[in-house]
Amino acid sequence: MDITQMRLELRTLTDRAEITDLLARYLRSLDEDALDEEWARAFHTEDVTAEMPVGTVHGRDAVPATVGRAMALFDRTVHLGGSPVIEIAGDRATARGPQLSTHVLADGSKDVFVSAGLSETELVRTADGWRISATALRVVWTRGTPPRLPEGLGPRAGAGSPDAAVGSH
Repeated sequence: MDITQMRLELRTLTDRAEITDLLARYLRSLDEDALDEEWARAFHTEDVTAEMPVGTVHGRDAVPATVGRAMALFDRTVHLGGSPVIEIAGDRATARGPQLSTHVLADGSKDVFVSAGLSETELVRTADGWRISATALRVVWTRGTPPRLPEGLGPRAGAGSPDAAVGSH
């Protein structure tokens, strides 16, 4: 193996490690961190599209408010991601992996709502490292009673159906 091939393989391994770390830190941040503009910059591109069970948002500035409103429905959460399949093509990548999210409702009932699904993420290498440019969580199954969504939070713009289920983010 020549030095050029070794450098290429090392960069691929480094990229995979950085992407895996970014995705793991993102899920952990949902359970621990303040969901503000600094948080959004640490994970998302300016033009990100995030498709979540609580709705789809476009642009990094819109993400903290929507995710924050969704997370406020829960007293505590634990988000777990499985090993993603990562494909890298230059300065772009995709990651596809399982996600399991456990939520304790904040409605006073302390009921637990669990969702499991597939997270599909597109990433871009930026001057600040890898960032999420598009993401979609496809919920496959749930267990327990989901929280009631407030008006304006739901899978369709303006949908606030009391029957709408929250899967996670």
